[in-house]
Amino acid sequence: MKKQQGFSLIELFISLATGLVLFAGVLSVFVGIRATTSETTTYGELQENGRFAINLLTDDLLRQGFWGELPESLSTGLLVSSPAAIAGDCVGDGVNNASFPLAVGHFRALWGTSLISATTMGCIDDAKTGSDLLQIKRVVSAPVAAASVSADRYYLIANANSGAIFAGDAAIPTINDAQIWEYQHHIYYISEYSQGGNTVPALMQGQLRNGTLPPVFFNQVIDGIEMIRFMYGVDSDNDGIVNAFIAAGNMLDTYWDNESDIRILAVKIFVLARSILPDDSYENLNTYYLGDLAVNFINGGSGDNYRRMLFSSTITLPNARVDTWP
Repeated sequence: MKKQQGFSLIELFISLATGLVLFAGVLSVFVGIRATTSETTTYGELQENGRFAINLLTDDLLRQGFWGELPESLSTGLLVSSPAAIAGDCVGDGVNNASFPLAVGHFRALWGTSLISATTMGCIDDAKTGSDLLQIKRVVSAPVAAASVSADRYYLIANANSGAIFAGDAAIPTINDAQIWEYQHHIYYISEYSQGGNTVPALMQGQLRNGTLPPVFFNQVIDGIEMIRFMYGVDSDNDGIVNAFIAAGNMLDTYWDNESDIRILAVKIFVLARSILPDDSYENLNTYYLGDLAVNFINGGSGDNYRRMLFSSTITLPNARVDTWP
């Protein structure tokens, strides 16, 4: 009968060393896969947030300047009636840039600014400076039935000759052969809020509401949007071709007035998306070009630890040169 023998001390040490090497290799692969998965997930979130922001802004801009059956830009000359000025309304630059048109100057249905203060338009106190603000007024493309009018909205009722703006809880004005469209006043800008000791940027959307204070209700629509910027394609010689794309800070009053001889025909959108949480293993030394503006997050030669992705799109404004609706 053979005598059974165990492993020697040297054999045990060799086995342990071999096992540790194999374990270290497996652990290294696991850590690498986890880091790659985290990075892939972060970039997936950046793409989702950035594309959502681009789509939201594009959808609104494509319908900018649409006033139902009215054949030209909205003005008091085309309206039988319109609501009075609202207390607490959001009012942009210019003599006629509140929610509803006034009988003075040109009504600005499209306007923007590059923010130098957190406080703007008399209704915003949390705007991120250095980013842009965009203001759009229009009606929703699909008409609504009188029975579907909602009390907390405003509406435009119009035919090809005249119209009236009314609150949803008021009597509907009588206009022959007219249809009703929901009236919208939207404002977009970037704000920031704190989350667990981290500052998170977010795209805000302001929506006009009837019977509420303040009358423009702001909603945080997309987290992780750090900057928005717009370049406005101006046709300055009325030939139907954009002569230049101009940043909001360089736009003249005559460009915003958007009258027959000078029109804004297109808008370039730039959206900079940022990860919600920092990644200590990553240093961002990139420079991002938002039109004529170059932005980086390098301080003292060192970048921060946030991943970012830049999105851009050019939107042609289909209603910019329409004088009569087909």
